[in-house]
Amino acid sequence: MIEIKVPTVGESISEVSLAKWLKKDGEWVERDEVLAEMESEKATFEINAEQAGVLHIIVKEGETLAIGDVVCKIDDKAAKPASAAPVEEVKKKDAPAAAADKSTSKQDVKASPVAAAIIADKKIDTKSIAASGSGGKILKQDVLEALTQPGRKSGTVLFSREERKEKMSQLRKTVSRRLVEAKNTTAMLTTFNEVDMSKIMEVRASFKDKFKEAHGVNLGFMSFFTKACAYALQEWPAVNAYLSNDEIIYHDYCDISIAVSAPKGLVVPVIRNAESLSMADIEKRVVELATKARENKLSMEEMQGGTFTITNGGVFGSLMSTPIINIPQSAILGMHKIEERAVVVSGQIVARPMMYLALSYDHRIIDGRESVGFLVRVKELLENPALMLFGKDPVKSLLEL
Repeated sequence: MIEIKVPTVGESISEVSLAKWLKKDGEWVERDEVLAEMESEKATFEINAEQAGVLHIIVKEGETLAIGDVVCKIDDKAAKPASAAPVEEVKKKDAPAAAADKSTSKQDVKASPVAAAIIADKKIDTKSIAASGSGGKILKQDVLEALTQPGRKSGTVLFSREERKEKMSQLRKTVSRRLVEAKNTTAMLTTFNEVDMSKIMEVRASFKDKFKEAHGVNLGFMSFFTKACAYALQEWPAVNAYLSNDEIIYHDYCDISIAVSAPKGLVVPVIRNAESLSMADIEKRVVELATKARENKLSMEEMQGGTFTITNGGVFGSLMSTPIINIPQSAILGMHKIEERAVVVSGQIVARPMMYLALSYDHRIIDGRESVGFLVRVKELLENPALMLFGKDPVKSLLEL
């Protein structure tokens, strides 16, 4: 009998929780097959079978464990049951089924003839209808209820007073603790500005196809913002610094953290040495980190460190916010929704794609002049992307001014 224990996942991690079992108790498992997902305060990781055998689960989902605790056991002496097919064989068998599921999902929703006629006539979204027929079939009464109760979520119980409780995940606990700590231990202040995104949108429209062809990645907004922040951070080093006891630690490099909304909660992976990367390198790194975040595969190293953070609430439709500092860093830049607004240009009122920017900063280290100067510099670089080639006007660079 082999014991599978909680592995060491980081120097500061002392406990984890078992998020989800991927195999069942008493089930045959192959060597290196993934058994369960574990969750620490910073990341999600998997545990694998060290040998093939029959799985004996000891810990239930949601339980908290210390490093080194036994999670399950594998009886490697047990005989392999005839019904247990190799992993590759199971995948092959599942493939046609998956294809069949895809094909059936494309078919029309099942409905009685009368119900189907009403749906077609009234152009009703079938997602808003709660099917009561056998096998998920939509009946006439289901359609009539959807029509008489518009705006109410399908399947909800009227005047319900039900409640449900969910245990906070380790990641959510950590996020909560750090946010409260940031509010209580920093002299946080937010300054705002707005940026005209016309030039960047023109560059993307003109070169996105060639960029994708040359570099194999899309040209997004994040590379422009990361590049602009890297220039501005080097010009305003206090924004790129943080406090450690009675000392201010300055950084000659820009390790920029990117806030990403993952299935388990907010994570902040780091783009190392962003000041040294090309636009294509930044985009590739953003895609890589975002993909890992969505799949809960970020390593501890990829989330540790960082000297400055960028968060984009605009992807969710946020027009304005005051982001909270990602301690021990001293500043965080909030991007927001791009929205056409009336602005005055050369005495004329014109419509321009505008974005509000918000810089939250620790006033203990960063003064008003530095915070405003940093944000104005970011605005200048974004509104004139050519400046990011040299960090200043190309003509002035040519003339060495």
